[in-house]
Amino acid sequence: MEEHFFQCPYCWEQISMLLDPSVSTTYVEDCEICCNPIEVSATFQNGELVAFSVESIEQ
Repeated sequence: MEEHFFQCPYCWEQISMLLDPSVSTTYVEDCEICCNPIEVSATFQNGELVAFSVESIEQ
């Protein structure tokens, strides 16, 4: 698992998530600070993170 730090698109706090380098995926996870849902996209190649993005999910 790889820890990745980024800024929440809702509360702008810096948070971190553990990412699995064996899986490139898009999923939804709640911010640990404000609890709003964040769409997370992570792409790995050869175990290296090559693309990462987070988006707010309009409710």
